[in-house]
Formats: sequence, structure tokens, C-alpha cells
Amino acid sequence: MSQSPLTRAEITAGTLIDNRYIIQKLLGQGGLGRTYLAFDTRRFNEACVLKEFAPIGTGENGLEKSRNLFKVEAKILHQLQHPQIPRFLACFEGEGRLFLVQEYVDGKTYSRLLAERQRQGATFSEQEATEWLLNLLPVLEYVHQHNIIHRDISPDNIMLPEGKDLPVLIDFGVGKQIAEFNEGKSSEQITFVGKMSLVGKVGYAPREQISLGLCSPGSDLYALGVTTIVLLTGRDPSLLMDQYSLEWKWRSYADVSNAFALIIDHMLADTPNKRYQTASEVLNDLKRLGQPEIITLSAKVVELPPSVFAPEYQATETMPYLYNQDNQINNLSGIPQVQQIAQQPSLNPGFIPQVQQIAQQPSLNPGFIQRCQQELAYHIGPMANLVIEEILAQDPYISPFEFVEFIAREIPDFEAAFAFKKNLL
Repeated sequence: MSQSPLTRAEITAGTLIDNRYIIQKLLGQGGLGRTYLAFDTRRFNEACVLKEFAPIGTGENGLEKSRNLFKVEAKILHQLQHPQIPRFLACFEGEGRLFLVQEYVDGKTYSRLLAERQRQGATFSEQEATEWLLNLLPVLEYVHQHNIIHRDISPDNIMLPEGKDLPVLIDFGVGKQIAEFNEGKSSEQITFVGKMSLVGKVGYAPREQISLGLCSPGSDLYALGVTTIVLLTGRDPSLLMDQYSLEWKWRSYADVSNAFALIIDHMLADTPNKRYQTASEVLNDLKRLGQPEIITLSAKVVELPPSVFAPEYQATETMPYLYNQDNQINNLSGIPQVQQIAQQPSLNPGFIPQVQQIAQQPSLNPGFIQRCQQELAYHIGPMANLVIEEILAQDPYISPFEFVEFIAREIPDFEAAFAFKKNLL
């Protein structure tokens, strides 16, 4: 009886695989297998990466499923031909083991680059992060155009090759094709891939992916946003999120402009339909940084309750908005000469592009909503965020009094609920 991949030992250095690849050393080990540096004897001992299928902690019943996932990675890599994605070279099976061969990237991961910066008391600057995003977003745009979602973006899975300037996106081991999970749906309906294996790195993957296995191109953009704030702050994601409200609190740890921070916050929106939907949208906004203050918004706005259970989105028209000196949005709809307003000297020159808004502005001040959420989180914990989202989804134009009355009902203790309302109203 052949030995199960579950119990096979690590391949030792010097071993010849498939009468071709000489193992040099172990590079890493993950849930589905081990990764080795090897030399290809048929290509003048060119360095390559050998991925061995050797799942950890998987029962015999899940072995075939894991094997299929590994083969899916080979299929995905075979489709992708991009200079910032390692080339797929081969896939073969020998002695009961499954191997995948791809291009070796001689360089450092961004987690290692960040660690090197931190030892010198520094992190990545806004200028560096902006340039990094401008170089990496086209790669995601290419991947998503091929109906593939990476699902595991983090500083560990982005590398900077030695002597080169462009980052490389690696490890598509949990990538998945959208089409496989949306058979029979029209292109307008395909937004989420549906339920899948619950994969992704905690802290980097969005809540709908970790909890429900739902993901979209916006999921990758969320993870890229988290990676960006980690590079800017040098802090773990768990230290950048409020433990009660589950809101990102990263700005105080980074020296960045308000306009850039708002773009990142838009990537980090907890509700999927409030995020950027495509990499090109983020690229457009990054390229607009520093341009004149009036921007006619072009991003699609999703008019849908903020729930990851929604199977599809509906786009509505966007309208031009303007930020005043208090960072409040003024609705400029109905003003025919909107571009002329930019000449008024009283307006603040720093504005955020592509802010998603519905046609009528909500009646509640964002600062008031945040205060209510923080107060409610004190009584009921992280569920406060979901409660408030649900109430606002049902009635975005609810009055402050009704809003407080509704959320106070979630507090089980009568006296605490009464004090809660008195404090807020």
C-alpha cells in the first residue's frame, strides 16, 4: 500500500525528482503542501520552485478535495501570463506525489522588507505606498479580468525581485475562478463567487470571506488595502482595528494625506457593496490625487442593503459631490455649472474622489453614527456594528431620535438602555 501524502516526510536536499529536478532546500510549508527550491537539469540548472502536494491536518475524506484544489492552482497559473506573476512551468505526478513547477522569484517578500525597515526605525511612506499600489493594481486588474480571485493577498504573498522595481504577486494556492461558481448566470449577475472553502488570512481577508466563504474582486482590494496600512504603520492588522466597533483605526499611526487616507478607507469598507468594485476604480482615484478639487464622480454606486448575503448588486447613477472645509459632502446635483464652483476661494483644495453616495443624503451625521456605535459596542460588543448597519439599511433617512430608540432596544438591561438614550439625545 502506498504511503499517504499526509505522512510523507520532507524531501531531502540533493534528491532528484522526475529524473529532472534536484531539490536544494525547503522554502516553506502551507496547508496544502511544501515548497522547495530546485534546479532544472534540463534547463541548464535554472532555479525553479517545486510545490509538493502534502496536505496537513486533512482527513482521508478531504484528501481528494485538497488534491483537486492543488490541480486548480496549476490550471489558474497556466492561464496567467503576466510579468508580475511567476510563470507556470509544469505539473506532474510521480511516486504517488503531485508536483507543480513554477518560476523562482529571487527576492524578498514585503513582510521581510517591512521588518528590515522597522529595524531601522522606519516604515513605508505615502509616496512609496502610492507608487507600490500604482504598480500592483494593474496586476489585480489583469487577474480579475481572467475571472480569478487571489483570495490570499498579504505582505507574505507579494515579493520584490532582486534588482527590479515592480512587485510580484505570488501564491495562487487558494485562488478560484469566478465562472466555476456562477454557471448559468449572466455577466451582469456575476459579482460574488458564492460559497466556497473558508480560506484567506485572518486580519487581511474581509469578514464575508472569512465567515461565509464569499468573495469578489472587492475582496482582493480589501486585502490589498489592509496590506497597504500594514506597510505604512508597521503594525499587525489586529492592532489597527477597534476591538469593539470593528472599525479601522490606522490613521493615527501613519503620516499620510487626507485624500490618500480616504482612498484606502474606501478599499477597507466592511460592507462589500461600499468598497471599490474594480482595481481600475482605485487606479483612477490614485491618479487624481493632487488634481483640482471638483471631481465628477464616475464610480458605480450600489443601492443595496449592506449584507453579504445579497446575491447580486444593482448600480445606480452617481452625482457630483464636493467636500467643504469640515469634510462634509455637499450635493451639487442640479447645479448646471458645477465645474465653475471650483473657482470659489472659500473651498478647501483637498478632496476625495469616487465617494459612493445615494441620490439623497442620509439624515444622520457620520460622527453621530460613530458615537452611537461606540456607545452600543460598550453594551453588546462587536455586534453593534451589524445592528447599526441593518437599521441604516432599512431606513437611511431615519431621524436621530428614532435611530437611538431602535438601537437602545438591543441593550437587555432596562436601566442601561435608559441611560444610553439619555446620554445620546
